[in-house]
Amino acid sequence: MSQFLEACMVVLFGISWPLNIMKSLRTRSAKGKSLPFLLFIFAGYICGITSKLISGSITYVFAFYVLNLLMVGTDILLYFRNRRLDARREQEEARGV
Repeated sequence: MSQFLEACMVVLFGISWPLNIMKSLRTRSAKGKSLPFLLFIFAGYICGITSKLISGSITYVFAFYVLNLLMVGTDILLYFRNRRLDARREQEEARGV
């Protein structure tokens, strides 16, 4: 039962990341995003994965930790891309383009 509830937690957290990634792709803006928040979540998944590896309790839940880590990593990369796009738009607006 414990493993099932842990899987539910990780899956429910994981549902938000594809939505967040789609929003980042669609808006092409980093406004409203928090890099520290993303990095803390990323570090949390690293800790969860490391815990599973150290304890040797690698089950199907482990795959969800890895999947979520990859999605948060993708969102972090999109944050930096979108921040560059935001800066470029601000420069163009300042020049009156």
